[in-house]
Amino acid sequence: MKTSNKITLFRILLVPPFIVFALYRYPEYKWIAFWIFIIASITDFLDGYIARRYNEITKFGIFIDPLADKILISAGLIVLVDLHRIPSWIAIAIITRDFSITGLRTIAMSGGKVIPASRWGKLKTISQIVAISAVIIELPYSDILVWVALAFTLLSGIDYLKKNINILKEGS
Repeated sequence: MKTSNKITLFRILLVPPFIVFALYRYPEYKWIAFWIFIIASITDFLDGYIARRYNEITKFGIFIDPLADKILISAGLIVLVDLHRIPSWIAIAIITRDFSITGLRTIAMSGGKVIPASRWGKLKTISQIVAISAVIIELPYSDILVWVALAFTLLSGIDYLKKNINILKEGS
């Protein structure tokens, strides 16, 4: 197995300990959850860099990397809803967009097309990571970061759909 794919799988393995520490009500545990989330988020950038740098791009990696991202972000959002730190409708909106675009990419891939990450998509990912991290450690005004993440999430979803609507038309 390629190094980049091992890093991606490591990201998935970090999700359960993140959830456990995030849900414990001890103040110091939120910091452990925060650092687990940060490390997992860094692996998102690291695995992609290694895959491109060392020509380790595989079909498995193309499939598992975005799935690992969705698992991590979804877990973070669901934990924050459970802790009553963000409204459930925001988590649902973000998770729905993320899985919808993943579905679009899967349809494209089945037709031999690749939808590359856009600038909006990268801003979306960074804003989600920053917002979830800030809310975990209860930074002041972190609710503003959640709204920014929601805005980037919706804008990037619209951007992907506008640029790739033909894939949906061809698939129907």
